[in-house]
Amino acid sequence: MQKVAVVTGASRGIGHAISGELINSGFFVVGTSTSQAGAEKISKGISGLGFGMQLDIADTESIDHFANEVKERFEAPLVLINNAGITRDNIAIRMKNEEWDDVIETNLSGLFRITKAFLRGMIKARWGRIINLSSVVGSMGNPGQTNYAASKAGIEGYTRSLSLELGSRGITVNSIAPGYIKTEMTQEIAESNQQAMLNLIPLGRFGDAAEVAALASFLCNESSSYITGETIHINGGMYRS
Repeated sequence: MQKVAVVTGASRGIGHAISGELINSGFFVVGTSTSQAGAEKISKGISGLGFGMQLDIADTESIDHFANEVKERFEAPLVLINNAGITRDNIAIRMKNEEWDDVIETNLSGLFRITKAFLRGMIKARWGRIINLSSVVGSMGNPGQTNYAASKAGIEGYTRSLSLELGSRGITVNSIAPGYIKTEMTQEIAESNQQAMLNLIPLGRFGDAAEVAALASFLCNESSSYITGETIHINGGMYRS
């Protein structure tokens, strides 16, 4: 039976690339976007091989509605890729409470809630793959991103703890921590700042979303069944754990 995979934040960038890679690996993909237009874009792009749905990962009611609809329309998902996230950058002394709260609520609390919504199906099947997208910033830190770095470091701690709870049920839980990856977001960075970033990377280039997607796909198949509780860095040598 074809396994269902949920990929949050799938309308572009890393989430879009992971969705395509999982489809190539035989999964039926349910991708999410915060907007209905984004969800329709996903559906159009993967017609017949997956489906796009709207989801606000920071809203509990939206998560509940999404999870219930997925369970009614499709098989219980056995793969969950927690990719959705936001930034609200500011230096700590100027950071507004809502800038902190928005990032923690979306990147960390939302991840917890949607994961919890799909755990029973994986436990019942005694098989599952949960992959949480962290960031090199969670390990290195970054000026102006105390909220984002804290959320990503929290994801990695959550990953390690959850893997201990679920290992006996055949469910693996891992994090992927990308460095600087070519996406719409990095393309908007000033050229001088891009060069400064490149100077920190021994391989001398930004990563490609397809490279992150290939790693995610590997962590979803049987070849990775003995890997759990790990944070795997993919950053061109910029940071080594």
